[in-house]
Amino acid sequence: MSEHNITGKKVAFLLTDGVEQVELTSPWQAVKDAGGEPTLVAPSKGKLQGFNGVDKGDTFDVDLAVADANASDFDALVLPGGVINADHLRVDKDAQNFTRAFFEQHKPVASICHGPWILIEAGVIKGRNVTSYHTLQTDLKNAGATWTDEEVVVDQGLVTSRNPDDLPAFNAKVVEEISEGQHAGQTA
Repeated sequence: MSEHNITGKKVAFLLTDGVEQVELTSPWQAVKDAGGEPTLVAPSKGKLQGFNGVDKGDTFDVDLAVADANASDFDALVLPGGVINADHLRVDKDAQNFTRAFFEQHKPVASICHGPWILIEAGVIKGRNVTSYHTLQTDLKNAGATWTDEEVVVDQGLVTSRNPDDLPAFNAKVVEEISEGQHAGQTA
């Protein structure tokens, strides 16, 4: 059980097919365990396919299409990784706009593994301290971020981690940042 209580806080999880399954299910459970209310947001309704590395995992029901989602209805955003998920999500205009809105509203955003790709496309990464899966470091640096190889990096409400091994630290910081609420420095 988390030391931070986020009862009643609504947390959007933005993802699509190809998500690294544990990067969805582990933070989702951490949010629920701390009293939060997770919502699965995706480019289209129906079900989406999770993956365990390169192998198909479970399917997950989409709660809300991103085109119908409004950041004002949520307290925080979580962006799981998975190469296929992140690569498809980053070119989705509705997903970019939804992500950018959390920064404009100074709300906590957490992204792990390949998840930070969308932060580049949303134009919210310049000047921020981040980490990610190691193959994204050049992309993130070229977009103006300061990248370090650490388990978890927190920068004024933006939480990033590298891979599933970092989930315990990532989940703890996700819940902590949601409990702290808005950060003036969390901006697009």
